[in-house]
Amino acid sequence: MSSAPLPSPFLPPPLPQSVRDLGVDKDLLLGLVLKLGYVSSQFSTEIASQKIQLPIPILAELLEELRRENLVEVLGSSGPLGYRFALSQKGRDRAVRSLEISGYMGPAPVSLESYTASVTQQANSRPPVDPRDVARSLSNLTLSEDARMLAGLAVTGNRSLFVYGPAGNGKTALCLCLRNSLSTTVWIPHCFAVENQVVRVFDPQVHELQPHSGGPIDSRWIQIRPPLLVAGGELRLQDLDLTFSPTLRFYEAPIQVKANGGVLLIDDFGRQQVNPTQMLNRWIIPMEYHIDYLTLQTGQKICVPVRQLLLFATNLQPRDVTDPAFLRRMGYRLNLTSPSHAQYATIFENYATRQGVSVPPGVIDGLLARYQAEKRELRCSDSRDLIERVRDFCRFNDVPFQITPEYLNRAWNGFFGSEDD
Repeated sequence: MSSAPLPSPFLPPPLPQSVRDLGVDKDLLLGLVLKLGYVSSQFSTEIASQKIQLPIPILAELLEELRRENLVEVLGSSGPLGYRFALSQKGRDRAVRSLEISGYMGPAPVSLESYTASVTQQANSRPPVDPRDVARSLSNLTLSEDARMLAGLAVTGNRSLFVYGPAGNGKTALCLCLRNSLSTTVWIPHCFAVENQVVRVFDPQVHELQPHSGGPIDSRWIQIRPPLLVAGGELRLQDLDLTFSPTLRFYEAPIQVKANGGVLLIDDFGRQQVNPTQMLNRWIIPMEYHIDYLTLQTGQKICVPVRQLLLFATNLQPRDVTDPAFLRRMGYRLNLTSPSHAQYATIFENYATRQGVSVPPGVIDGLLARYQAEKRELRCSDSRDLIERVRDFCRFNDVPFQITPEYLNRAWNGFFGSEDD
């Protein structure tokens, strides 16, 4: 994937000028400052600004209020614009109470309303996906023209895609490649607030930061590449709701929220730990209305936006894992069948080239004849698996990496099993 900066059709709000501009409860912000002081023997205005991602004038406003309430003590000056502070005993007591409500410490949250508006605005202002970008993203895959067209239509139309067919024919690979066709960045907040509760959105394991070269902005927002999240057979219904950590005492956003502006792939659909019908029912509202309802520990429901390219992939028969109501809401359906002999040969040649090894004449014809003799179905992934096992054999025997009928025979027997098995 290219590391070149991507353009963005959206900019977050400019620098806030006052606490009121932040749109969140002041007590929550005061609590963030107190918790910062609780874990530090002392702190400065500048450090608080960096940790909580608020401008120094706003931090000064919050600290002055805490000073008036005798919650912090001024230890002295710190640079030309700030002071050094420490919590008083009263402030430490208040910090403990804040920690009991929420253990979150870090950048200040935005409001849920601001987050919802940003997701909607970014989805509506994103320029159409260039078909050439789709073609480039799929260039390493050997696909039929119909498959390329359907995948491209799903991306350009920002519609869901249901990919099915026998195992090993590129369903997951196709879905993963489509992320590279998204050519604009996404802005997300570190977190958002629901009253005095915090929901963390930014996940460094899935969100790739992008630099911002424009003017000053509200630094509670960060720029990322379009995210890609993949959930497979391990996905549970509870994973699609807010996750509350009793230890940290704040919420983690579910995958459909973290994937906003990017791609969410539900892989191996139908093999999750719940009945497929239950999983289907869980996706009806997000697919139909682009919103979802999440539940807080108190039982309170909140409405969040769900705006991403939603992909489902399965090697099970659609009739066994779907129903008409679900399929009606799918944007497109793509059946990736087994490759033809010509496609298999192309895949084999292309993968060998990428691995820096040539394919002698007649080798692929011999492979195809063996498939027919053993009545074995062709799979797109077999080329990769056989070539890699040839490489394993060459490394093990300390011989040059090359594809020969003998080496392929050993790779075949090691991968598929010999006729005596």
